[in-house]
Amino acid sequence: MRDATPPPSTRFVAVALRHRLAWPLLTLVLLLALNAAFNPGFLHLEWRDGHLYGSLIDILNRAAPLVLVSLGMTLVIATRGIDISVGAVVAIAAATAAWMIGGSVSGNVARFPMPVATAAAVGIALVCGLWNGLLVARVGMQPIIATLILMVAGRGIAQLITGGQIITIYYQPFFFLGSGFLLGLPFSLFVVGLVFVLLYLAITRTALGLFIQAVGINPTAARVAGVQARRLVVGAYAFCGACAGVAGLLISSNVKSADGNNAGQLLELDAILAVTLGGTALTGGRFSLVGSVIGALIIQTLTYAIYSLGVPPEINLVVKAVVVFAVMLLQSPEFRASLGALARRAPLEGVRR
Repeated sequence: MRDATPPPSTRFVAVALRHRLAWPLLTLVLLLALNAAFNPGFLHLEWRDGHLYGSLIDILNRAAPLVLVSLGMTLVIATRGIDISVGAVVAIAAATAAWMIGGSVSGNVARFPMPVATAAAVGIALVCGLWNGLLVARVGMQPIIATLILMVAGRGIAQLITGGQIITIYYQPFFFLGSGFLLGLPFSLFVVGLVFVLLYLAITRTALGLFIQAVGINPTAARVAGVQARRLVVGAYAFCGACAGVAGLLISSNVKSADGNNAGQLLELDAILAVTLGGTALTGGRFSLVGSVIGALIIQTLTYAIYSLGVPPEINLVVKAVVVFAVMLLQSPEFRASLGALARRAPLEGVRR
């Protein structure tokens, strides 16, 4: 009788596929392979004028604002919340920075010093996050209703700041945030890297990660155990707002303008998708910062693939929804168990016949 024990390589693959980041990583690799198959120069990197250029660098640079918002959204969702106002907060921060910096046509003079303008933009975004957190934790509103208020009002606030117009930024140093390079790489990657490292250290090296999980799993039990659940929730929303503010700076710097109506449009939906693709549970508790970064890269790579393959614009959202739906199904243990049961049943039915 043959030994039914599977070989070590098979066992390793089976264990690896059970990891919660396995399917997001596999999806990202497949999307990169798809782009490379239809675009021979997709993986090509070129060093020109002291900078790295290529499609991969472009994807990373354009994904930076989404990664930032997704990191903030991860903490909010981990505490059983949701924030659908981040797109509006991005617009507010971008409008604030554009109005305060402005700049003369010469590109050398700003209305306010750049550090003051950027700090004010992030500070206002932080206040927006605090507002959401207080409505949820102190007033007791449902998270989706509390953030829906700012989602609607935030666009109006942004348009009030811009006067209903698109503000063009001429100040040259501001452009470095979104389109500048440092050590050959886009500066936005260093901004994202700094935020990620600081947050990751806070989550893994302190009790913050444990407290967030406790609040997400059972907020009542966490309060009984002495965790300051309300303060933690307010802090999560405030951090999410600050991340949206920094994302607004990167976006406005990259496009050299601020549009209160369109800046950050639908960014909240992409952020929620990125977080869920990365394995964070919408029911709270379980979360993954690395997974959220991978999820954001999946969405940006998918967007790049849709445009590079010439998919008609009217159906690109449908294609994105289908891919996200498929990945979420593959991440579901119940769905994988059902597929396994069907696979085991098929040979038995063939033998009976």
